[in-house]
Amino acid sequence: MAERERIGVVGVGRMGANIARRLKDVGYPVTAVYDVRQDVATEVARELGAEAASTLARVTELSDVIITVVTDDAAMRRIYAQSGDSLLTGAKGKLFINCATVSPNIHVEIEKLAEAAGAQSLEGCMASSIPQAREGKLYLMVGGRREAFERARPILEKMSSSLKYIGKAGEAAKVKALVNMVMNINTAGLAEGLGLGEALGLDLTMLREVFSQTGAASRVLETDGEDMQNRSHECYFSAAHAAKDSGIAVALAKEAGLSLPLAEATKAQFDAMVKNGLGELDKSGIAELTFKSRRARQATPA
Repeated sequence: MAERERIGVVGVGRMGANIARRLKDVGYPVTAVYDVRQDVATEVARELGAEAASTLARVTELSDVIITVVTDDAAMRRIYAQSGDSLLTGAKGKLFINCATVSPNIHVEIEKLAEAAGAQSLEGCMASSIPQAREGKLYLMVGGRREAFERARPILEKMSSSLKYIGKAGEAAKVKALVNMVMNINTAGLAEGLGLGEALGLDLTMLREVFSQTGAASRVLETDGEDMQNRSHECYFSAAHAAKDSGIAVALAKEAGLSLPLAEATKAQFDAMVKNGLGELDKSGIAELTFKSRRARQATPA
């Protein structure tokens, strides 16, 4: 059996750390981790037997394949900077797999920068959450050059239960933006349905059961309905991320000359959560804006 490539992970929050744990469990050497929160990187590195790299260039030096899970477009541009500390330093022969939800054009930019440095780049867009990352059951949509995908395939197969190659750089990110746009609209719609149900004095457990057996059924009902009812908003996918991702989709629509009123209204709801200090709640926390009895409704701008 060929020696497995060394893995570095940049961004070891709950998703990145669980991807690293999964790959170590299945036999990949995780050699370096990096996070802007050095204490978090140190803790994860200790657990995995990796180095908590103090620079991005050190991650590249210690790794053959670097997986990145960062917050947004600006963070992606920082880690792939063309000057100063950067993953691109000494990147010849390396493979970057970028798993954050960012604008499609960012992936196109990064692919060009990586190739100029003699490296390869892929987008590995995730349509799953923290438990699936730990269990290697992510739904992965991949964009980039086919040869880079084939090199990454053994790693991606260990990370996922469903793996789909979408096409050239940026295409998977477009699909992911649409996935999250529709998911966020469904989440907002469910919160309004349950909020109205409460205002009408209906039993919400009964209402969720009826929803599940009719045209109101959805994956979001399964994952978020009970949490909305019980105000249990432990974060698996934050409202702040929902606002960002809906924003990506709305921007793509404007570029295409389309108006998407539902997507725009949903983004406004998640933006309101962030403005009201609720951005770190799970997206199910949008119910705090729609239930008449809940405090956040009173703080939402008219």
